[in-house]
Amino acid sequence: MRDPNLNRILANRYQLQQVLGAGAMGQVYLAHDKLLGGVPVAVKLLSISIHNKKLRVQERFEQEAKTCAILGQKSIHIVRVMDYGVVEENGTPFYVMEYLKGKNLSDVIRNYALSLPRFLSIGRQISLGLECAHQGIPVDGKTYPIIHRDIKPSNVLLIQDNSLGELAKLLDFGIAKLLQADSSQTRYYMGTFAYSSPEQMEGSELTNRSDIYSLGVMLFEMLTGNIPIQANTDSFGGWFKAHHYQPPRSFETSEPKFPIPPQLKDLVMSCLAKAPSDRPQNVSEIIKVFTLLEQPRDRSLPLTTQPITPQTPSSGNEPANTIVAPQKGQLTTDAICRLTRWPQNKPIADIVFPQSIQINDEESPALWVMLSQIEVNKRLVNRTYNHFLFITSPSPMMLWITALHHRAYGTKWLTYYLDLKNSQNRDLIQSIGIKGYYRVLLFARETPQYASSCLLIHVASSQGILLQQWYLLSQSSNIHGDVQLSKSLLKQEYEKIKPQILMKLEASV
Repeated sequence: MRDPNLNRILANRYQLQQVLGAGAMGQVYLAHDKLLGGVPVAVKLLSISIHNKKLRVQERFEQEAKTCAILGQKSIHIVRVMDYGVVEENGTPFYVMEYLKGKNLSDVIRNYALSLPRFLSIGRQISLGLECAHQGIPVDGKTYPIIHRDIKPSNVLLIQDNSLGELAKLLDFGIAKLLQADSSQTRYYMGTFAYSSPEQMEGSELTNRSDIYSLGVMLFEMLTGNIPIQANTDSFGGWFKAHHYQPPRSFETSEPKFPIPPQLKDLVMSCLAKAPSDRPQNVSEIIKVFTLLEQPRDRSLPLTTQPITPQTPSSGNEPANTIVAPQKGQLTTDAICRLTRWPQNKPIADIVFPQSIQINDEESPALWVMLSQIEVNKRLVNRTYNHFLFITSPSPMMLWITALHHRAYGTKWLTYYLDLKNSQNRDLIQSIGIKGYYRVLLFARETPQYASSCLLIHVASSQGILLQQWYLLSQSSNIHGDVQLSKSLLKQEYEKIKPQILMKLEASV
């Protein structure tokens, strides 16, 4: 039977196109936002009606939708809610989410074998989303913790982010509570039997430790392919008994997909404790274990404070950004970069500037950076992020943003404004766009003659395409307006996106 909701237009704006998924709480549709020219969004129609119900139910729905929107702004591991409303014909509430292409975690568990590093990454990211919600949101001067109430693999979406790789996002925050909002449904159960905590099955008021129990069930399933508890009958009564009285099966009898570290076994089993007081008290404790297990056994790296001495002296007549190797191809690219000399026309000071380097007759885009030796040492092992902002008017200009992030040392921001009326700057951004990478050469003030370190920074393919488009736009532009105003406008945009970049970097460490 054809779905009657297909092609329906909600709020004179969202046209439903196809079903993306369905569950106990409703159906999710791919829709086109007609107001924004057909931009794809995801719309969830909830499985309740609020016609002829008390006004407070609709008010509660609006509050829950706003809660989801706020959480999506606070964490990249929570799907962002952008709008909400009620279908006029039948009183069905709906909310509009960002549309993301990815895999459902339940499908990944069923069809793919997770490795330990991938498990730890996904588990940590899910926990970061939960931690954000449990820390709460401000309402009328008070902070209210948000409990998910339906943590399970089908409520986790895995997407590919151009900068961060695989990114886990949680769905449906606050919705289970919304569906229990009617006072006539006091103690009415809403959730998923296999993942519900004992206290949730009782209809008790829930705390963050209920989500931790559900997380434990999901983590066990990710590790073994099976849930840790199995009811005799797939009924409320059967699952009530199982969660209250059945001990979780051991990892040894569940055929895990890889050897599980003892700390991880202990963590998952503690999450599955029947009594909330016996579980981890907050998600932060879980994140600490994931973070510890993700660290390599030995992360200590020797910090070189002396520059590499060239094996073959140059004639002294070559320009500062040319490297002379004894034989072409004899030195590695990294070694060649570290033999790069600091330009004589640049001060010995903390500065950033772009300048291509020539490696065996090939131009390679690079960002030159001078810092203190201590700061250079801090940046040898970092998470990197890059972004580019462009403006055509009042004068064509690009802001080149590079961030080097370390959890212990914080973020070092490297920014440079490129005036794209300059042909050399245009050639540089075209080169980055075509090659899909650039290098960051780190020089220490104390030993400035040669580069102390060289970082290879990859550029997302979508950004590379934009750089080539900006090259063409600026090349054909006849606009010659206020350069300082262009810089000011770009800086304003930079300050807006900076918190989002930081959030991504913190989530990926």
